[in-house]
Amino acid sequence: MKVKIVFAALIAVYMVATAVFVGLRPDHWMLAALMAALFFGSSMTRRLLLALLPFAIFAMSYDWMRVYPNYLVNDIDTEPLFRAEQRLFGISTADGVLIPSQWFALHHSTPADIFAGISYLMWVPGPIAFALWLFFRGQWRWCTRFTWTFLLVNLIGFAGYYVHPAAPPWYVLQYGYTPILDTPGNVGGLIRFDQLVGLPVFQGIYAKNSNVFAAMPSLHSAYMLITTIYAVKSRQPWPLSAVCALLCAGIWFTAVYSGHHYLLDVLAGIATAVAGVALSEYVLQRLPSVRRVVGAYSQLLRPAATSDKDAASGRNIRQS
Repeated sequence: MKVKIVFAALIAVYMVATAVFVGLRPDHWMLAALMAALFFGSSMTRRLLLALLPFAIFAMSYDWMRVYPNYLVNDIDTEPLFRAEQRLFGISTADGVLIPSQWFALHHSTPADIFAGISYLMWVPGPIAFALWLFFRGQWRWCTRFTWTFLLVNLIGFAGYYVHPAAPPWYVLQYGYTPILDTPGNVGGLIRFDQLVGLPVFQGIYAKNSNVFAAMPSLHSAYMLITTIYAVKSRQPWPLSAVCALLCAGIWFTAVYSGHHYLLDVLAGIATAVAGVALSEYVLQRLPSVRRVVGAYSQLLRPAATSDKDAASGRNIRQS
């Protein structure tokens, strides 16, 4: 009973604080309702809530960056990043040297728009689906390692946003090099997917964008890479790993194709993912105290009196 009271109090504090400092939106109520439903549902749903907790912390952390935007910490990079992209990856045309996003704005196709839209929609659902796969297959230690590493990569990326606030390509192409604070989100080239399906899919998503000057690193480019790495590392069936890799490549392509990111942003996102996974797997999780915490947390995900499939499938999983 005490645990339930504490949980309800935490949800109430989160909602009140969000109302005061951020402003409540329907998605806040949805998140709170989902977490409450999982916690008060059954022992299985409580375990599921623990498994997915890093994703909830990620969503809350991203949302709370509205309180103190990154452009209040450092200057926004608009022209230098554009010029660097043009110099390193520029495409020579009769109209001058175009960055890849500019070139794709002139050279796009319906198949590419469909592939881009489907791929980009999986940027967070993909990792969540993979976490659920691990959870329901009883690979609780891998689930713990994956989800908390996912959160770690996000925190590293968020720090990068504050170190180097950066405008995306669509912003420079639409507004020029002068930063305009509180600029609303923009769907960029993804508007073509919305038009094809006849629904404001991406328009609805980007209308909620908390800060358009958080383009580097591209965390879109990091998420499915983390998922692919853990799919391979945990020896999942090869078709699953292949799908993860395809979606990962699709997101990298779409980030540039849609004008949401420079190639430099994508490379920075890849580096962030690799650095985060390396820090988690080869530094933090080699500390005895962290291994014990991961093991204890993993135990919380498993049903009572049920053998851990991670252990049953081979002792090498423990620190492979």
